[in-house]
This record gives sequence, C-alpha cells and structure tokens, in this order.
Amino acid sequence: MSDDTLAPARPAPAEARARTLPSHLPVAAAVAAAIVVALVLPLYVDAFWLRIGLFAMASAVGALGLTILFGAAGQLSLGHAFFVAVGTYGYAFLAGDGGGQLGGLGLPPLVAAVLATLLAGLCGLLFSPIAGRLRGIYLGIASLGLVFLGHHLLLNLRPVTGGYDGRSVTPFALGGFVFSDAGGLVVLGVPFGAVENLWYLFLAVTVVAVLVARNVLRGRPGRAFRLIRDSEVGAAAMGVRVQRTKSAAFVLSSMYAGTAGVLTALAFQRAVPDYFDLHLSIDFLAMIVLGGLGSTSGAIIGATFVVALPIVLARYADVLPLVAGPGQEGLEASIAAQFVYGALVVVVMLTQPGGLRAMLHALRDRRGPAAP
Repeated sequence: MSDDTLAPARPAPAEARARTLPSHLPVAAAVAAAIVVALVLPLYVDAFWLRIGLFAMASAVGALGLTILFGAAGQLSLGHAFFVAVGTYGYAFLAGDGGGQLGGLGLPPLVAAVLATLLAGLCGLLFSPIAGRLRGIYLGIASLGLVFLGHHLLLNLRPVTGGYDGRSVTPFALGGFVFSDAGGLVVLGVPFGAVENLWYLFLAVTVVAVLVARNVLRGRPGRAFRLIRDSEVGAAAMGVRVQRTKSAAFVLSSMYAGTAGVLTALAFQRAVPDYFDLHLSIDFLAMIVLGGLGSTSGAIIGATFVVALPIVLARYADVLPLVAGPGQEGLEASIAAQFVYGALVVVVMLTQPGGLRAMLHALRDRRGPAAP
C-alpha cells in the first residue's frame, strides 16, 4: 500500500474556500445590517432613544481608550474621568465666544474639537513618565489623584470652567451647517433637530475610533502592549521598549478620552464639574469589564449597557418593581442600575470572563447549525 493511499485527501482550493466562506458571511451580514439600521434610525426612533445613543457612543469612544490601556496593555487607570473632562472643557473654552465672565477663544468648532483632543493627549503625555514606571494598583492609585486634582480645578478655574454651575457648550458646526435645532434640515418628511444631526456625527466618529483601535490592537503596537501586559521582562527581552510603549498606550488612551469628552459636551450641551468624578472612572472600568477586556466590540456593548440601564430604569420606574421615580420613596433608578451592573460584573467574572461579548458569541454558536 502506497503512502498516497494512507494520506488524507486534500480538499480542492475551491472546496476549501467554500468551507471557510460561510463562517465570515454571518459577521459581514451582521455588520452591514447594523450599519443600515444605524443610518435609518433617526427617521423612525424617538429623540429619547437617540439621545441615549449619543451618550452611549460618547462613552464607547472613551471605553475604547481604556480597552487599549487596560485591556491590552494591562495598565490600570482610575483617572479616565480627568481626561474626559479635559476634552469637554477644552472644547467648551476653545469654541466659546468668551462673552460675560467666562473666557473663550471663539475658534471654529472643528478646530476646537481637534485641539481639545490633542490637549487631552498632552495631559496624558505629561503624566506618561509616571505611567511608564508604574503598573497595576500602583498606577491606579497614582492616576486616581488626577480625578481629585481635576475636580478641584474645575470648581476653582471659574473663567474657564464656570465653577460649580459649569458653562454652556457651543454647538458643533461644519461647513456652515450648525448641528442644532435651528438647522432646519428635513429628511423624508422628518425634521432633523440637534439630536438627529448629532447622531450621524457621533456615528462617524465612533466608526473611525473603532477602526483605529482595531488596527492598533491587531498591529505591532497591540502585540507590544500584550507582551508588556503578560511580562515586562519578557517584552524587554523581545526588544520592546517597555517604558516608551507604556507611555504611548497612556497617551493614546488619553486622546480617546479627550474625544469622548468632546462628544459628551456636544451631547449634554453643557459642561458640569460634578459629572467628572471618580464614579465616571469606575463606570468606564465597568464598561470594559462587562463588555469584555481587550475587545473593541466588547467596549461598545459594555458602554451601551452601562449608559442605557439607569436612563431606561428612570424612564419606566413607574411600572418596574422596587424602582422609584423622581420624588418618590424607594430605590432610585441610578442606584438600582449600579446594583444591577455591579452584580453582573461579579456574575460575568465568575461564569464568563470574556464578558457580554463572549456570552453573545456563545448564544450565537448554540443557535447555529452543527458543523458537519
């Protein structure tokens, strides 16, 4: 008997392509369907749900930055809220007209948004020497100081921040078109206000942020980040410049947070200091842990869940048990939401460390046809 008889038959190239092609088709179809739904959503959905989407997309961009820093590079940061605040107030100051007691440079909104993002990156660069020398809980404690420092500055730099009362935000404008209720745009009989106009702006920024993050994580920087996360000694032995790479991860994460801050300013249309506290940093950690550490899609899923849950609970507090509406006695919607996703973090870590993303993939695989 010859060796050719014992050797397994190799599938023809066409057959091999036919076997691998169906595995990619559901993913491509799901992405295409999601894009189509996102594009037509403002035509059919109430402004309440669109506003939740704006907050979710703004948070998703910030969560992507923390995914790169913590999920990929293993650098714990509790100061993410500080860099989001830099982006928010940076845009408000740079685009503001400086009228009254508040200062402002009156720059075009697009220029102000780009500079606010770069300003957040510059703050991350100034902190990067510390980030390059610390890791784990030590970096987390060091970055925690940024939140308290930032909150103190926001309350006391009144010409820039407006103090405790905050300051209004200049609407975004591009090419003479203002993303506000006064835009006067009508699409298929549906009047587009600020929320509908901002929806497409936020969607474009989120898509670009996801593509950049995926390319970073799948390229050489992502491999260097993961080597540092697993072993700094091993990474150095492989030729990775550890401190420089850790600093680069912190700067990139800070720029993502600054972009999220600009989107947050546009979504809220006002900057208030009390929003940028330690609770916001913990929310970002909950987003990436719930969604799935190191995953771009997990960051989006986790951000949507953490942002939407308290708002939806508050909306339907009258019909939900144990949840009290505004001015009523009982468990407030925001506190109930913290209990829910706090408990869910524990459950996810015990049962599915891959997060909600891994759970969705497991459900999809169970529903799918068995492999031949």
